[in-house]
Amino acid sequence: MKKKFEKLTVTFIFILSIALLSGSVPGSLLAASTGSNSFQLPRYEKFILENGLTVYLLEQHEVPLIHVSAVFPAGAVKDNGQYGLAFLTAEGLLLGTRNYTKEQIEEKLDFLGASYFTGADVETAVISMSFLNTHQETVFPILKEIMTLPVFDRTEFEKRKKRLLLELEQAKEQPASVIMDYYKKFIFGDHGYGNPIQGTPSSVKEIGADDLKAFYDANYKPRESAIAMVGDFNTLEMKKQVSQLFSDWQVQGMSQQLDSPPFPVFEQPGVLLVDKEDATETQFVIGGWGIKRNNPDYVAVMVINTILGGRFTSWLNEELRINAGLTYGVYSEFTSYRDAGIFVSRSFTRTAATIEAIDLALKVLDRLHRQGVDQKTLSSAQNYMKGQFPPDYETPGSLASLLTAMFFYNFDESFINDFQENVDKVDTVKAKEIISQYFPVNNLQFVLIGKASEIRDKVKKYGKITEKELKTEGF
Repeated sequence: MKKKFEKLTVTFIFILSIALLSGSVPGSLLAASTGSNSFQLPRYEKFILENGLTVYLLEQHEVPLIHVSAVFPAGAVKDNGQYGLAFLTAEGLLLGTRNYTKEQIEEKLDFLGASYFTGADVETAVISMSFLNTHQETVFPILKEIMTLPVFDRTEFEKRKKRLLLELEQAKEQPASVIMDYYKKFIFGDHGYGNPIQGTPSSVKEIGADDLKAFYDANYKPRESAIAMVGDFNTLEMKKQVSQLFSDWQVQGMSQQLDSPPFPVFEQPGVLLVDKEDATETQFVIGGWGIKRNNPDYVAVMVINTILGGRFTSWLNEELRINAGLTYGVYSEFTSYRDAGIFVSRSFTRTAATIEAIDLALKVLDRLHRQGVDQKTLSSAQNYMKGQFPPDYETPGSLASLLTAMFFYNFDESFINDFQENVDKVDTVKAKEIISQYFPVNNLQFVLIGKASEIRDKVKKYGKITEKELKTEGF
């Protein structure tokens, strides 16, 4: 049975949210620097094969493992109306290849204790693997075929499709699991960033194995893809091996390019009210536009968001959970893509307390804009971030994902190497500028899932209402 990896979420990620010199660097990501807790990305080699595939190699010798991360421009943004197609194609990579059946892939990799995962998100498809370095001769041929020679077996595909349809039906029974699908569709409209990653029942029913093959052929191109290998190997030897492994992956051209409509412009506040008439609580999201992943102020935005809703002791959690007892949890985050991003503050509360909870969240956001942050609060957030950040990139898997994220989202190793410096650069004056520029406060967009008959009249004050039924297909 395949074992899933936690992917680098470009949502910061929160990434995702998230290596240029060759060589071997033992030890963790942490690096001593004048006695401080500064850290640097270990040295790595980056090169491009003749077919255009970008390769990253980074040696780490603490454990005898190799971790592989591959990224392709093949996310849901390219579904082109066939919602769920990118998702099913990515999962379909494991349904069999030219020389390995699905069962053979699973039996061989599981016998070796290897971990493996394929999947798709909004913009990308990914493959992750982790295995003992002594198993390269067995694993690499399988990895190559998964990447370059999938056959999308019809029988296995129909089994997965049937399971997905059940999963989609069950998801609507848990509003917390689908509210962000509603929010992204509400924010992005007809733009591909609003496509539901796993699709809808009617769209999935219409997808066949031939559609997966066509999507693969159109979007899995070496020239726009990258693979990173991090672990216990010799860089020179691995470079030769990888070059030979993918030398015959000769696919020409670029991936499928779709015409994307412009992003909506919000000239007034808006409310999407999704009715679940038997609900006893309301799930809600408040937000607006965010930032692109390669925004130079990305780290500064992370610092301020830590104060607002990015940790347990954040302002939002303190006010809504600790002081008012309106929820068990509330947070805010920025989810960043190549060309745009979103900001959200998200929580839930009992139906009768819906307005009280939303009003309090808005007061906290307004406080951020009116008062800014003082030095004591800022220093606390900075110390928290500097303490939390290094462990996120100490494992081979997290480093491999970081390297492929750097490739796709067009940011470089300064994100790691200058992280502490960029955190410390945020003073109270800079904080005020960041808040004003990036934290939306006007024309906010609201999505609520709850008992519409009880909250409809009360939420009118937040903006123009659009209504939907939770049981209705789609978002």
